[in-house]
Amino acid sequence: MNSMLPAAIGAVLLGCVMVAPTFAELPATHTDESKVPAYTLPDPLKFDDGSPVTSAQQWTEKRRPEILRIFTEQMYGKAPAVPANLRIQILSRDENALEGNAIRKEIEITLAEAPQPVKMTMLLYIPKSNRPAPVFWGLNFRGNHSVISDPAVRLNTNWMADSPGVIDHHATDAARGSRASRWPISMIVKRGYAVATAYYGDIDPDFDDGFKNGIHPAFYKAGQNQPEPDEWGSIAAWAWGLSRGMDYLQQDVEVDAGRVAVFGHSRLGKTALWAGATDPRFAITISNNSGCGGAALSRRVYGENFARINAAFPHWFCDNFKKFNNHEADMPVDQHELIALIAPRPVYVASALEDQWADPKGEFLSARHADPVYRLLGTNGMGGDAPPEESPAVDQPLKLGAIGYHIRTGKHDVTDFDWSQYLDFADLHLHKK
Repeated sequence: MNSMLPAAIGAVLLGCVMVAPTFAELPATHTDESKVPAYTLPDPLKFDDGSPVTSAQQWTEKRRPEILRIFTEQMYGKAPAVPANLRIQILSRDENALEGNAIRKEIEITLAEAPQPVKMTMLLYIPKSNRPAPVFWGLNFRGNHSVISDPAVRLNTNWMADSPGVIDHHATDAARGSRASRWPISMIVKRGYAVATAYYGDIDPDFDDGFKNGIHPAFYKAGQNQPEPDEWGSIAAWAWGLSRGMDYLQQDVEVDAGRVAVFGHSRLGKTALWAGATDPRFAITISNNSGCGGAALSRRVYGENFARINAAFPHWFCDNFKKFNNHEADMPVDQHELIALIAPRPVYVASALEDQWADPKGEFLSARHADPVYRLLGTNGMGGDAPPEESPAVDQPLKLGAIGYHIRTGKHDVTDFDWSQYLDFADLHLHKK
């Protein structure tokens, strides 16, 4: 399901049909630049009391925690601490994957044992020619079997939305490779990088089930049956799962856990940004077409907005976030500050010309307005002596600074063009040997 399309959504759970609002019932939106309201962005380099941030130490020790606390309590929600012990099992290993160029592993990571087991299966391809290899790690929408036409990859058995090759919410062989165009694994491996992915539904199902399934119940207190208003929604849960995958990568001697790029598209682009903001182990963060609640400035109220996203996907964010529906300007932070939380680690934001629902201009402006924080912390920001005033031309990426950006021809998707830029950016910043 595409998070950037304004469509009615339905879900089936335990034999009961749960129907989201119809298209007509969802709050109105627009993609008309003339309707963007006048707005003033909060300054990431001013403390809550209005005084200026003048040093990297002040940012790290005081201002960054202020911003992170607001995003946590008012938007994404608090996630639990790292589990004391993760149970990890290698399900399979193939020494001659991708025509002999890679090692393929399937790793089962048990995220919780009770009240029901929650297990995430990571699919990992490692180039034989470059070990320990830097890694691109991200979640996928349709199961590991969907990212490559490899009959040896296990079919995902968790609930998933109906899509090609999925029958009664369970995958069949016909689903193999159905999303391979978004995961050019051979191309990435040939560039010397490992690729790791897992199905996001392994961590938490992507529908409004009242948080009765997935990872949330494992952390309820006695008598609790749903998250508190400031506790994690599904995006924070998926980001938490990305960090648990990082826990595994730190144990695998065939990859370089110091050079891991976290990647996500659409709602998983929002997830990647939050993972990059909350887990400093990710060396690079990549947001592809993430839009509202991701890289796009909220105060522009362009394309998808708070009221729309919370009506269509009430489980994504914490409940506190809903009080800002139709009141974007009242949110104490904006998404340029989410990107700033990742500084000084490199970040790449990508947009698509025809993906107006995700507000490409707002995504560029977020990257641009995060630039001062990156420069305060000693990087070159978006490159040059100052950040560009205007978005670059279509298909002309900015990728020589610590903040990369492009807007490409086409729609809401992940393409080989996108991946080529991410690989070049990683070559620059991960110092691939």
